[in-house]
Amino acid sequence: MENVSLHTHFVLDGFNELGVLRPVLFIPFFIMFVVALSANSMLLYVVISQRSLHSPMYILMASMACVDLSVPLFFVPNMLLSFLFDWKGISLTGCLVQMHFIHFVGTFHSTLLVWMALDRYFAICTPLYYHERMVLPRFLKFIIPLVVRNVLLITPFVGLAGSLSFCASNVMNHCFCEHMALVELACGSTAMNSLVGLLGVFLIPVADFVFISSSYVVIFTSVLRSGRSGVKALHTCVTHIVVMTVSLIFALVALLSYRIRNGLPAAIRVFFSTMYLLFPSCFNPIIYGMRTTEIRQHIVKTLTCNFVRTVPHS
Repeated sequence: MENVSLHTHFVLDGFNELGVLRPVLFIPFFIMFVVALSANSMLLYVVISQRSLHSPMYILMASMACVDLSVPLFFVPNMLLSFLFDWKGISLTGCLVQMHFIHFVGTFHSTLLVWMALDRYFAICTPLYYHERMVLPRFLKFIIPLVVRNVLLITPFVGLAGSLSFCASNVMNHCFCEHMALVELACGSTAMNSLVGLLGVFLIPVADFVFISSSYVVIFTSVLRSGRSGVKALHTCVTHIVVMTVSLIFALVALLSYRIRNGLPAAIRVFFSTMYLLFPSCFNPIIYGMRTTEIRQHIVKTLTCNFVRTVPHS
């Protein structure tokens, strides 16, 4: 073992199967990146600039836009440079930093859906006490535990990955530093890394999905009992369910595609892992903008005003 060279520099070689066609991927991923940045920035601007939208539900939507705006910034620019100029190198430290930010910020996709489910539960099931329970000091008891949970689960598996020795290949068949893609390059036992990674999956997205599903069952039951009076309030719930369903499908496909490999091309695994992070950033703000009447009206108003200002007067 004294003569074994340990790697501290890695090559991100995702979609290498495409060969000379690999640079073509720059176009669709660049378009998605621009859509994610512009759509989430517009949603954030509208919520911040309109005082009528300064309510808990819209603040949570703006928080989701912050997450959807941040996640692509951590890996898409490097990926685009890799497609265009074949810049694939990354240090172990840079890889671990990227991994931590991607996974930590990404966990708030499901965490924010939990908070949105709580908001809808209070609004529909206990409307008389809604404002009292959504006051920040009271709502912090639901915010802080989930933030602490995310920190305590993400930090250890990134730290464990950093403590591994990499003495085999330094070529990672991925477009960013995905946890298992890095762990697979290690020499020695990686059972603890796999266990901690699966524990994080179970205690964050899966646990959040179970809680969200349970809360919406209670909400739907309450609406059915109350009759038509709660149907309007239920409209926002449908938006959250659409977002949650799409996010869960991509998360499940990305997880299974990376662990069930029989007959599955590596490019397909990389594609689903990448889309799991990038597609929600494009999808979520568009769905919120289309399905939330108040946001849609303010977006149309903002775009119309900007268009009128840019048109020269005769």
